[in-house]
Amino acid sequence: MSHILWLASYPKSGNTWLRAFLANYLHDGPEPEDINALPRFSFGDMRIEFYERVSGIKAANLSWRDINKLRPRVHRHFANARQGLVFVKTHSILSAIEDVPTITPEVTFGAIYVVRNPLDVAVSFSHHYGFSVEQTVESICDKEFVHPGGHGQIVQALSDWSAHVGSWLRAPGLYLRVLRYEDMVANPLTTFGTIPDFLKVPRDRRRLKKAVRFSSFKVLAEQEEKAGFREASPHAPRFFHRGRVGVWRQTLSPEQADRIVACHREMMMEIGYLSSVGKLLV
Repeated sequence: MSHILWLASYPKSGNTWLRAFLANYLHDGPEPEDINALPRFSFGDMRIEFYERVSGIKAANLSWRDINKLRPRVHRHFANARQGLVFVKTHSILSAIEDVPTITPEVTFGAIYVVRNPLDVAVSFSHHYGFSVEQTVESICDKEFVHPGGHGQIVQALSDWSAHVGSWLRAPGLYLRVLRYEDMVANPLTTFGTIPDFLKVPRDRRRLKKAVRFSSFKVLAEQEEKAGFREASPHAPRFFHRGRVGVWRQTLSPEQADRIVACHREMMMEIGYLSSVGKLLV
C-alpha cells in the first residue's frame, strides 16, 4: 500500500495552483500540464464518485452519516490506487466526525497546507461559490460552517478559517509543510523550491523554474480561456479570476474587513498577516 500526501487548504487558498506546480515538476514534460488532467494527477476526497465506488451504492441512497463512515475505505482506495506517493486534495478541517477522522492516519505520509489571508479568501470564496460577500464573511467566522456540497461533491466540514488553519498546523505528529499563498505569489521559486526536499525527491533548479513557469497564474488562466476548466464553479464564469494579493481592499467594506480581523486576530498574527499592534501586513 502506498501513502497519501494531503494537499490541504481552506477553499480558495491556492490548492489548485499547488497541484499544478506538483504535476509540472513531477512529470517534467515539454509543455504545461493540462489543468483538466489535474483530477487524474490527484484525487479529491470531496468527490462523491469515490464513495459510490467503494460502497457500490448510488449517492442518492447514501446519507451524510453513511458517507462519513466510508471515509477510511475511500482513503485506503486512494492509497491502493497507484505506486509511490498518492496526492489527495482536501478542504476538510482536520478533526474527527462521530469518531471518524477526516484523514486516515495509517495511510497518511504527510500534508502540504496552503494558507491565505482570510480577507482575500472571503473575496475569492464569494466569487467562486456564488455567496454574497456578507454571507461569506459570516461563513468564514462560523465554527459550525459546513459547505453543503452538490455538483458531485459531498458535504464538507470546514468550520471557521482560524479553526481550520489551526487544526492542520497543530496536528500532533503530522509530517507537514505550510505554504503561504502570499509567498507563492511574491517568491514562487523560493516557496515552491522547498517542496522537493519535503517530498524527498531530487531538487533540480532547471526543472523547478520550468514548473513554476508552467504553473503560473497566467498560464493556468490561458488554459481555462481556451478549453474551460472542469473544476470551475457553476456560479462563476472563471475559476482563475484574479489571483492577486490584497484584492479585499477593493471589495470588502471597512465593517466587513473589521469583522474578519476581529474573528481571526490571533491566527492572523501567528501567520504574519497582522502585526502585534493590529496593523495589516498584507
